[in-house]
Amino acid sequence: MTDAGDEVAVSGRVAPGWEEVRDAFARGCADDPGAAQLAVHHRGRLVVDLAAGPPPFGTDSVSVLMSVTKGLVAVCAHLLSERGALDPEAPVARYWPEFAAEGKAGTTVADLLTHRAGLPAFTADAAGVGLPGLYDWDGRVADLAAMRPLWEPGTASLYHALTYGHLVGEVVRRVCGRSVGAFFAAEVAAPLGLDLWIGLPPEQEHRFVPQFSVRPDPSPEQVAGFLAGLGLDPRGPLSRALRASAAELAAATRGLATREGRAAELPGAGGIGNARSLSRLYAALIGPVDGVRLLSGATVARARAPRDDTVPPPPPLDGGDASGRSRFGLGFELPRRGLPLLGEGSFGHAGAGGRLGMADPGSGLAVGYVCTAMAWEPAAGGDPRWTDWTRAVTGTAAALGRE
Repeated sequence: MTDAGDEVAVSGRVAPGWEEVRDAFARGCADDPGAAQLAVHHRGRLVVDLAAGPPPFGTDSVSVLMSVTKGLVAVCAHLLSERGALDPEAPVARYWPEFAAEGKAGTTVADLLTHRAGLPAFTADAAGVGLPGLYDWDGRVADLAAMRPLWEPGTASLYHALTYGHLVGEVVRRVCGRSVGAFFAAEVAAPLGLDLWIGLPPEQEHRFVPQFSVRPDPSPEQVAGFLAGLGLDPRGPLSRALRASAAELAAATRGLATREGRAAELPGAGGIGNARSLSRLYAALIGPVDGVRLLSGATVARARAPRDDTVPPPPPLDGGDASGRSRFGLGFELPRRGLPLLGEGSFGHAGAGGRLGMADPGSGLAVGYVCTAMAWEPAAGGDPRWTDWTRAVTGTAAALGRE
């Protein structure tokens, strides 16, 4: 470990001209009770690769990514689309015929990618699906195919915390014949040499560093009370589904503390990797990295175009100030209040607790940030750990662009 600033020791390296990012990262880690990594690519070149935390944690360590995983799944869908095997505007039932049941014949793949499918949980039971049921892929996708959506697909958008990964992941499996984790490993991670997995191989377990929460999870009663405060009838289907979703996400998070959970493919939240590989992945979306580019400029433009800025949440959640609501392109989050990413024009995905993967084609920046302390509170705005280094990254890139 080497001293980098007055607040915390940081290991790793930065390219000449990027030293302020190291110091800003150190400041952001000063009050962090866990460990963290930050990596930055600029125009395809790794310029920042840092870690802060007690040994043996370092830049090669890997940890849970939570919903950053959704961006990995979106990449798989866009790869298949670019190859002509998948049309995002086509009905899901073209690839997954059973999905047409219960009024879902018109649901499109784009509806899945933008959280407009009306299927935010695996069950209508407010208790949700627990463990080990969440590891039963065939059972869970069969439930989703047989389920009636909570709203007419495409007419409303509300975050699908876990089901997003199974919905899009099953389309990927139907199209290519491989699980989304296997497809990602072969078609994305292997060409780029990424330490990113949807289903951690046993030989990588020695590199894994667990996550932890800085505050207790809300109880089912607290979740129900919060939803009632938003105007949802506790007996209504939307309240039951959102309580189920919260319970399922909590169960999946507990499962990731076990070898069984890390080996399972939970593509909504169960990806594992490090910041350097996240940054490298996003860099390869917007330009070549060591001769490898994953998606064309036209595909990226379509992926990051706003898709739901005029699509409200389902009632009664459709009132109030819309400026802080999640914004989506096709599978990626877009900048909003509380999640500025790299500014307007950038895209990526955040994960519970504060993880980030993102890129900005305009500046040529790609960034990965991984932390082990789940501390981010989205309702309160951006994670304070991001503020200084985000400003330093964008400022350094702008300064270099003027030279």
